[in-house]
Amino acid sequence: MQITESDIKKMVEQVLQQLDTKTVPPEPVDEVSLGHGVFITVDEAAAAAKVAWEKLRKLPIATRRSMIEKMRDVSREHAEDLAKLAVEETGLGRVEDKIAKILLATNKTPGVEDLVSTSFSGDNGLTVVEYAPIGVFGSITPSTNPAATVINNSISLIAAGNTVVYNPHPSAKRVSIKTLQLLNQAIVAAEGPENTLTSVATPNLETSAQVMNHPLVNALVVTGGGPVVKAAMAVGKKVIAAGPGNPPVVIDETAVLSKAAVDIVKGASFDNNILCTAEKEVFVVDKAANTLKAEMVKNGAVELKGFQLEKVLEKVLIKKNDKFYPNRDYIGKDASVILQAAGIQASPNVRLIIAETTKDHPLVMTEMLMPILPIVRVPDVDQAIELAVIAEKGNRHTAIMHSQNITNLTKMAQEIQATIFVKNGPSVAGLGFESEGFTTLTIAGPTGEGLTSARTFTRQCRCVLVDGLRII
Repeated sequence: MQITESDIKKMVEQVLQQLDTKTVPPEPVDEVSLGHGVFITVDEAAAAAKVAWEKLRKLPIATRRSMIEKMRDVSREHAEDLAKLAVEETGLGRVEDKIAKILLATNKTPGVEDLVSTSFSGDNGLTVVEYAPIGVFGSITPSTNPAATVINNSISLIAAGNTVVYNPHPSAKRVSIKTLQLLNQAIVAAEGPENTLTSVATPNLETSAQVMNHPLVNALVVTGGGPVVKAAMAVGKKVIAAGPGNPPVVIDETAVLSKAAVDIVKGASFDNNILCTAEKEVFVVDKAANTLKAEMVKNGAVELKGFQLEKVLEKVLIKKNDKFYPNRDYIGKDASVILQAAGIQASPNVRLIIAETTKDHPLVMTEMLMPILPIVRVPDVDQAIELAVIAEKGNRHTAIMHSQNITNLTKMAQEIQATIFVKNGPSVAGLGFESEGFTTLTIAGPTGEGLTSARTFTRQCRCVLVDGLRII
């Protein structure tokens, strides 16, 4: 079935009849072209995604496999271009790390192999449980990992048999929409439906609300901060939401400090710390602290003290109504850029800024999304774990520990209750980067799914045959 403009117009007319008022369509901007899934209004995007789903649900699983392989191919081919565009448009992170994230999402996001059926056979017959698609998803994506998140979510959602209406973060619309259009072209090349992935050309807060509340959107997947997660959960639809994190690192006296230092610098500076899984604060036992800091300095960190630290804090922290917030001008910026803004000469090779602070310092209790890492000395591992739980704020997102003591590692895991717990490695290992396991960039802590993959975006269906097909 070829999708035609007539099909889309009919669907739009039906949708508009269900809406109380018609919204004023935003004007498309010059740098975002229409076509290949991109529309002027949410109504058009949702209608096209619905038509695509009606076709997709009738296609064989083999076609979904082919679609995903083509999506992987085009993502690999354009990884460098998309990474450069992401940094150029958002001003966040490092090109080489964004390439790594795009390739990680491309290569290690599970496809249809994630949908493993189960069966129950006995005296009374045979029951089969399979994973079925939900329909049309609305997806809100972030500015921090725009291309990688679109690739990761698209592979998972399509493997599950769904279509998607995206509302990218406005500050990352060009790279997000470019990624979507490339993926759509790959899908069509694999004989999949046109407009399997859709978006508006000018996403904003209004279109975000329209996507979430749209009558043709069956469920939502949201990757962003606390406010957007709360807004999505208030809609009344099924929501899979990834919220904020503030991952702590605990180091006890048994840790291999030379390796811990390398891992922490690598994880905390990766893409300038804009991953929600990245190390955000360190709690280290006193007897290991000096050695740890010295090893970190050897591996690309610079330690600040006294007036130098105060100068940096004046730049990166904003105080409003007795609360501290990160200065958005420095989110995702290189450590050398932050230092130079504070009047401190720095080599461009500096990857991370470290500084000793108190346990309740704003750097400890605020998710900064910058390559700045506070270090807190503690007398013992028990207090380190206790403070780590407080700093993590119950997000159940990510935590890291460096230790050779299995009892301490076990206690940390039990107390922190994180979705991702990395032991003796950098935080990015928790995403499958240079480690075992599949990749997800949507860590659904607020809604409880945890690690997301294709099966997360499905519903379980049971088929029961009574007194039949039992062959034993």
